[in-house]
Amino acid sequence: MQGPLSRFDPERLRIAYLVYRGNPRCGGQGVYSRHLSRELVELGHEVTVFSGPPYPELDDGVSFVPVPSLDLYREPDPFRVPKLREFTSRTDVLEFAVMCTAGFPEPRTFAIRARRLLAGRRSDFDLVHDNQSLGSGVLKMMGDGWPVIETIHHPITVDRELDLGHATTLRRKLALRRWYGFLGMQIRVARRVPRVITVSESSRRDIAEQLGVDHDRIAVVPVGVDDAVFRPRPEIARVPGRLVTTASADVPMKGLVPLLEALARVRTEREDAHLVVVGRLREGSQIPHVMEGLGLERAVRFCSGISDAELSELYASAEAAVVPSLYEGFSLPAVEAMASGVPLVATTGGALPEVAGRDGETALLVPPDDHGALALGLLRVLGDAELRGRLGAAGRRRTLQRFTWPVTARGTADQYRVLLDERARAATGTGGEAGVRQVVRC
Repeated sequence: MQGPLSRFDPERLRIAYLVYRGNPRCGGQGVYSRHLSRELVELGHEVTVFSGPPYPELDDGVSFVPVPSLDLYREPDPFRVPKLREFTSRTDVLEFAVMCTAGFPEPRTFAIRARRLLAGRRSDFDLVHDNQSLGSGVLKMMGDGWPVIETIHHPITVDRELDLGHATTLRRKLALRRWYGFLGMQIRVARRVPRVITVSESSRRDIAEQLGVDHDRIAVVPVGVDDAVFRPRPEIARVPGRLVTTASADVPMKGLVPLLEALARVRTEREDAHLVVVGRLREGSQIPHVMEGLGLERAVRFCSGISDAELSELYASAEAAVVPSLYEGFSLPAVEAMASGVPLVATTGGALPEVAGRDGETALLVPPDDHGALALGLLRVLGDAELRGRLGAAGRRRTLQRFTWPVTARGTADQYRVLLDERARAATGTGGEAGVRQVVRC
């Protein structure tokens, strides 16, 4: 059993990496987990990913431990009722009970199960890296003697407030408050973990202000892009009027409704303008109703479950990519589009200006939730071939300089060493200054 004074090899750390949902096709958790774990292994570290379903795609050299659950939100039967034989523990009962009361149980129940799987394995790993489950089980891991570092991409308090702000009925608001009931737990955990990694200065400010985490415990390590996959593809012809956006979650924060309203305006001047949405609509979504009201049924297409290679080809066929989000803690779709050499039109929501760069130089930026300004930006880029070429080339250069997975891995490994050094100093009572907070700035 290792204790707090155990020696570690800073060039060959053994990492237990936790992710409560590893979906490789929807949302950023699976993408972040795959590329970060691969690049950490390339640096010489050992990574074992503990993931709940949907399980991630991982590269050679990365170990994997599944963390099974009831998988209550799996496709094609989300919010399913499990068979009695599926219940094998009190955690299963808790998971189902919270879902039945309209809550979201996965962060809590995943952390309970992950702690159970790590029991007795303290000598196998130097630290635990939790990717935003922030379950109460993480605090118990700390009580068990584990050094813990946390990635918080952005505070989910932002999602809650935006969802509540767009709710039109009292019933919907009450349901949302119940769904986000896990936030109280996440705030308590965030305030107690010794170090937090986030992906932008915007997220760092919001985590400090909204979750009450000390600024000095938060390090900024931007996310990367696979520039070998997301690259210019001159052999693929651009389709006139084609716009591409990624809506990993059918929620107000992603700004799909303002984008549809903007597209309707654009089509009054550009009849060929059309939109491909990488994402899937949730059951009961308002989006089909909005499309019908705007007369866009034939101008919008949804696709989901596509590979990175297919997404790269889709970007290559587009005249512009759009990130219409009301808020982003970072934005993988933005850097993937920019790395592909596609001109980007994005809002100024959250960290998007940090990612996209200066308006008119590396992207066109417009205020969030302003469909008129978004329409003008889209018309401008669609109508100016020279501007498209200049923005596409500048965006590609920006991603290569600032947003690569090797840079993300090096910054993350630096924070592991800071965590372990601080822990060793605290154990020996040597005091002194805490490790210098490394910030890899955008």
